[in-house]
Order: sequence, then C-alpha cells, then structure tokens
Amino acid sequence: MADESHLKALKRHVHPRAEWLASRTEEALDPNLLIVDAHHHLFDIPGNRYLFDDFLSDLRSGHKVEATVHVQCRSMYRVDGPEEMKALGETEFVNGVAAQSASGLYGQAKVCAGIVGAIDVLKGSAVERVLDAHIRAAPDRFRGIRPMTAWHESSEIRALDIPPDVLMQAPAREAINAIYKRGLSLDIWVFFTQLDQVQKLCEVFPELPVVVNHCGGPLGIGPYEQIQEAAFGQWSKAIKGVAKFSNVHMKVGGLGMHYTGSDFHRRVSPPSSDDLAERWSPFVETCIDAFGPGRCMFESNFPVDKGTCSYQVLWNAFKKISRRYDDGERRRLFSETAMQFYRLH
Repeated sequence: MADESHLKALKRHVHPRAEWLASRTEEALDPNLLIVDAHHHLFDIPGNRYLFDDFLSDLRSGHKVEATVHVQCRSMYRVDGPEEMKALGETEFVNGVAAQSASGLYGQAKVCAGIVGAIDVLKGSAVERVLDAHIRAAPDRFRGIRPMTAWHESSEIRALDIPPDVLMQAPAREAINAIYKRGLSLDIWVFFTQLDQVQKLCEVFPELPVVVNHCGGPLGIGPYEQIQEAAFGQWSKAIKGVAKFSNVHMKVGGLGMHYTGSDFHRRVSPPSSDDLAERWSPFVETCIDAFGPGRCMFESNFPVDKGTCSYQVLWNAFKKISRRYDDGERRRLFSETAMQFYRLH
C-alpha cells in the first residue's frame, strides 16, 4: 500500500513499455566488471508493478551484478497499526525478498543486500522507536533512511505533497541525529535547488554518512525547459559546493527520469547506449570529477528509469562513459564504493 501523495508522484514518471524497450538490444560490454546496483525499487501499487521476478528478468541482461540496494518507495506499507509504524511493512517485505535471493536459487546477485527504509523525520526524536523496529525487522541488511525531501516551488516539478525545507526543520534535525546515533546512513533525494540545504545539514552532522541521490537532481522541465544550458551551470556549481563535504557521497544515475528534460521516451525507438552516453556524460563526469570515484556509485534507479531505457543499455552507457577512468577507479564506481558505503561485505 502506498499513500496518495506517492501514487501521484509515481504516475508522473514515464511508464516502461516492454515492446518498445525490446526493440533495442545490445551485447553487454565488459561482462566481467562487477556491479553493485546502488539504488533500485520493488513495488506493487495500482497500475504499476515491479517485483522480484521482474527485477530478475532485468538482471539477466548480461551484466555481472553481484548485489543490489533497495531504496524505499512507500510500497507494501502495513494497513493496520500505528501510523508511524506502517513503513515497517516495506522493510519486512524487502527483507523477505532478500532472503529469497540469498538462497542462491535465483542467480548470483544478492538482491536487496542493503535496505534503505523510511521514517517521517518531522516527528523528531519520536522516530527512535521506529528506527529500532526497522533494524529489528532486517538486522543483517537495514542500512539507512531516505526521508521525503524533494520539493520545488514550481508545480510543474513538484510531485510530493510535502512542506518545503524539510531538512531545515528542528524536528528533522532531531530525527537525523537519531539516525546518526544508530550508525545508519542518510539517503537524500533533492533537486539541485535544495543542495544548499544539504550543505547546511552537513555542517551540523559532519560525520553522518550522506549519499545524494540521482546526480543531485538536475532539472530540464518547467521553468528550466528553455534555459537548460544555464540550468546545467547552476546545477554544476551546486554539485561542487556539496562535494566539499567529505561525508557526502553521490549516486550517479537517475538521469532517465523526466525531470532532466530528456525526450528519449517520446522517440520511435529506444535510445542506444551511445545516445545515453552522449546525453548523460556531462552530468556523470561533473559528479565524478567533483566527488572522485571513491565517493561515487552508479545506480540503475529501476524501474523508474526503465521508462527511458533497458537495464542492459543503461549499464552499457555507464561503462562507455567511464572508460576515461582507470581500472581501479571503475571498480570503485561500479561496485566498491557502494559496497563500502552500505557495508555489504
């Protein structure tokens, strides 16, 4: 079960079209390069289903995925019980999938080896009992929290019914302190216009492991549609600003979402990895140059990015873009950084 706000947000994403995606196939490049998919989702909500079998189908694309990290998507919430505890349903569900995958019956990849859950950070220190319940529900896999924070003043961009400046609220700081005290990490999805708030947060919590999602939220729709070059410059400056904080990592991906202004989903044929590499390289290289390979991790953001391209083509694009880096740097980008950050060893 997902709330109405999140259902609205999911509906704004481009829905995957199986036949359209199947019209483009490629051989998996560098098939022995180990991958930890640092960010994906599993959900079953009205009109949109992506479960273990669906993800396994994508994982069989020829790339060598050794582990994955599931990030909250507000699905499978409990129907009954206290409101603040309903998000535990998602952690319980994902941990069950992880146990199924760990049997080894479904391939080499350890699906959902790391789990990032949800709390309402505006509840302040009251989230402590919720955090402890998440940890009890998946003691070997629960690694962190991603609160709902992505907000923009433009209604063409804003998708979630949340207040602005969540990270700046005093109760949120209390909740984040509870996250920090438990040795958990903080995933943050914001648009680039909010990255200054991430910097302010890191001034307060300089030792909290933070990972910014989706290349820091570049924008190319709404008020940015006609000024994409200028918007890229603003985004790039914001990325370099937040990269100055050594406790912050970056998830490199999420570029298939409609927020970036990409039109691949409107084309007759799905994009090739060359098409994606050409479009995504400036964003990917800016992030890696700012943070370094030791603080960057590639993500699929599936199935959200599946509206733009297949799993096979997505990882080929990342492999092509990363050819400028040496073997050790590529290992960090594709697996080692995520393994270390989420403690998947």
